[in-house]
Formats: sequence, structure tokens, C-alpha cells
Amino acid sequence: MNQFVPKLFDCMQSYSKEQCIKDIISGIIVAIIALPLSIALALASGVGPEQGIYTAIFAGFVISFLGGSRVQIAGPTAAFATIVAGIVAQNGMEGLVIATVMAGILLIIMGLLKFGNLIKFIPYTITTGFTAGIAVTIAIGQVKDFLGLTFSKSPVETLDKVKECIASMHTFQVQALIIGLVALAILIIWPKFNQLVPPSLIAVIVTIILVKALHMNVKTIGDLYTISNKIPGLTMPSFDINLIVKLFPDALTIAVLAGIESLLSCVVSDGMIGSRHKPNMELIAQGAGNIVSALFGGIPATGAIARTAANVKNGGRSPIAGMVHSVTLLLILVVLMPYAAWIPMPTIAAILFIVAYNMSGWREFVLLCKASPKSDILVLVVTFVLTVVFDLVVAIEVGIVLAALLFLSRMANVTEVKSWKYLGEDIDEESDPDSINLKVVPKHTIVYEIIGPMFFAAADKFFEISANPDVKVVIIRMRGVPAMDVTALRSLRLIYERCEKRGITLLLSHVQEQPKAMMTKAGFDKRIGTENFCKNIDAALERAGKIVESF
Repeated sequence: MNQFVPKLFDCMQSYSKEQCIKDIISGIIVAIIALPLSIALALASGVGPEQGIYTAIFAGFVISFLGGSRVQIAGPTAAFATIVAGIVAQNGMEGLVIATVMAGILLIIMGLLKFGNLIKFIPYTITTGFTAGIAVTIAIGQVKDFLGLTFSKSPVETLDKVKECIASMHTFQVQALIIGLVALAILIIWPKFNQLVPPSLIAVIVTIILVKALHMNVKTIGDLYTISNKIPGLTMPSFDINLIVKLFPDALTIAVLAGIESLLSCVVSDGMIGSRHKPNMELIAQGAGNIVSALFGGIPATGAIARTAANVKNGGRSPIAGMVHSVTLLLILVVLMPYAAWIPMPTIAAILFIVAYNMSGWREFVLLCKASPKSDILVLVVTFVLTVVFDLVVAIEVGIVLAALLFLSRMANVTEVKSWKYLGEDIDEESDPDSINLKVVPKHTIVYEIIGPMFFAAADKFFEISANPDVKVVIIRMRGVPAMDVTALRSLRLIYERCEKRGITLLLSHVQEQPKAMMTKAGFDKRIGTENFCKNIDAALERAGKIVESF
């Protein structure tokens, strides 16, 4: 399997007319599902409703065409809403275009460097924490429209939105709340009776009819935005070096988020259809899709798990379904987009409430808090709180650093340097089962055993190795050391130098492949003497005996 060949080309080798029909039907159904979601997510991101459609059309088509998954459906997702809103508020649409293009370039580089398999090293506590945090920020951001509030200013930060909601509570409109509750009820109840027609589409149609028929005083999309059904042209932003530097952290966050969410979606869909995706090709496709989306007026895009699952359930089994989904949305844009001006804002808020609830993963969040170690809970809660209080960039940066430090602390704790026990010492066979396999240790010789990885966080433990004045040979048994870094090698070199000054011979026993390769590259094997690298402990004890006899 060539990992840099789009999955579409693999599928075409055994493609049939029957599957083509299923893909077309599935693509049309997914487009109907994606329509209200794309509009809602665009508004939550602080851009116009058509920007969401542009994203689903252009990014969706490119990612399906070039992607590494059979069934991935891409478009705007809730994960980007808060960060996109922040970029637009501070740097305008041109800043968003630059950040999205940069993110696309980063994704392509990540794919070419085969980083697709490295996404799994992002701790689950971090992804759960920031996903839950994003859900909370999206929900808070929709309170204004759900209650029909009128803000005196347009806050960007989540806490500022909470304060403004409280300060504007006197502008509350009952009719807006009624429409919002009706839409929310439809979104919750409709799927229990009908799985074929999207509940968001029904909620939009019903609430439009209610507002129009009853002449309700409820704000609609058309009251706040100018709706265009024109196909956007290619626009090239003016790249300013200062703006590029300023937006790089946001671009990196978008790239990492797009990579994580798209590959998670691929893993989920693989399990549903019994297939295997190409992670590196998927990252390249995500990068190309985001670049094209930005240049044609869209916002950041990634694989959408809900829409991908809907594609699978409706029979889609090739990228053709995703491409049909984009073409269908293009037709809808041209023909029906002006009617989107009738959609009530409380309905959009209700749709986003459901999106936030579904993505929050609150059950998993609670379970992790109940069953995880305190260090993992700390990473989870800190990432969640920082996402809500500050922003996603800060949350991910702090979360990864904190998780890395805690991981290093754990690994350092499992690394130990212990001396062998000798006859005449108090030996407890239960606590030291190896003591029943007694070995003869020559006089003037001591044996230390290192268990666990030798790296900088545990380097200080190596200095626990010491020797009595009458010791002539020190054996360090390294069969339990799978890896070491340069800091640990330096510590080992210092131990050797200490032994050398005291006329002590240092022997290394059972050195594994990675540590041995590192010592060889650094020239440490020649310094200590290749004859002092022993195959196993028995060989080391035999050599120690010969050295002691020579004195």
C-alpha cells in the first residue's frame, strides 16, 4: 500500500456501478445534513453563513479527492469555532486567510514527514479537556441568540460573553426563547422517530414557518448578515511578515487540531467499514483542502466525525460520496442560499447547543475524573479550564508541557539503580526473588543493576553508584535499560572517570542495542574498552575475576 497515493485511486480499481449509485445517494443525504450545520458553525466562528458553505464545498471536495480515507467527509467543525472567532475579531478575514493557509502548509509538511502516526502521542486527557472546553465556549456563545439578548458590545473572550449576557438580561425576548425551545425540542425528539431526515433541517423549516406565519419578533440570519449565492472567486491575501509571525501560534493550533480530529474520524470510520486509512496522505489532503478553502473564502476545515458516520450509514464507501456532497452543496448555494436569510437565530443557537452537547463527551470527562491518577486529572482539568478562560492555543501549549513533565516524572520514578545483595547481608527472598539464583561474585567486586530508561530526568540516580576503597571492579548490569539519552551518557561517563581516578575497572553487562549504538557513536565504547562490554552477567563476573587476580 503506497501511503502517498490518494484512497480514491485505490477505490477506482474495483469500483462498480452499484457502488457509484450508493455513493451518489449518500453524498446527497450528507449534503442535506451538512447544510444547516455549516451555516451554524460559520456563524459561531464569527463569519458570514456562506463561508461555512464555501468551506464544505471547496475543502470537502479537495479532501475527499486527495484524502487517505474511503469515507471521510470534511468541512467546518465546532473544534475551530472559538479560535477562528478570535482570529477574525483581532485580524479580520485577511488574517484568517493567512492563518488557514499557513495551517495548510504545516499539515502538508507534517504529512510529508510522516507525522500521521505521531498524532497518537497527544495524550487523551488533553484532547478530552480541550474538546469539552470548546463545547462549553460554543454553548456560552449561543446564549445571546437563544434568549434574544441585545449586546452593547461584541466580546470575544468567553468570560466577557458571560458578563455581557448578565448585563444584557433586561433585553431578553420571550418569543426568541419560544422559537429556540421549539427548535431544541425537535432536535432532541425527532431522531427517536425518524433517522432518515436530519432533525436540524426539520427544525429550520418548522421555525421559519412559525416566525413567518405568526409574525414573531425574532431576529433571523438576514437581519444580521447579507446572504450571497454567488460562487466565490480566487482571492490572494497580501502576506505581511509581522502578521505571519503573529498568527503562527494560531496556525499551528489549527494544523494540530485538524490533524487530530481528521485522523480520529478516520479511525472511527475504519472501524465501521473494516478498512485502513493512510494517515500521512490524509494530512496532506487536509493541508491542501485548507489552503483551497482559505483562498476561496472559506474557514478552516477538517474531517467531521458525525457527517462521516452519516456517510457510512447511508452506504457511502468511496471518496466519490464526499465529492458528491460538495457538488450538491454548490448547487444548493446557487439555488437556495438566499432563503437562508429566513432562518431564525434562536434555531441556529439550538443547533449549536446540540453540537456542543454531542462533542462535550461529558460522560467520558466524568469517568476520567473518577478513575484516572491525580496527575492525569490535573492535565484534564487544567486543559479544560484554560480553554474556557483563555483560549485553545494556551490550553494546548500548557497541557502538552504539563503532560510531558508528568510523564518524565513517572518515567524517572520507575528507573532505579540498585546494588546486588551479597551473602551475609539480610536477604528477603519475597522482596528479592532473584536472590535465590545466587551467583559467585569475585572479591573486590560490586555489581549494580539499572532498571528502566536512562534519560535526563533520571540521570541523578546514576550517581548513587559508589565504591568502597578496596573495590577493584564495578559491574553495571544494563539488561533492563531499553534506551538512554545524551544526559544519561554523560552521567555514565562521569562515573567512568570517577572509577578511573581510583583505579577501578568499569564493566558493562548486557548493553541493549539503542544504548550500545549511542555509546559507539559518542566513542565511549573505545574509551571504556570494547573488552569491558560483556555479553551477559556471567561473562562480566568471569572477567571481573581475572582482573582481580591480576592485582
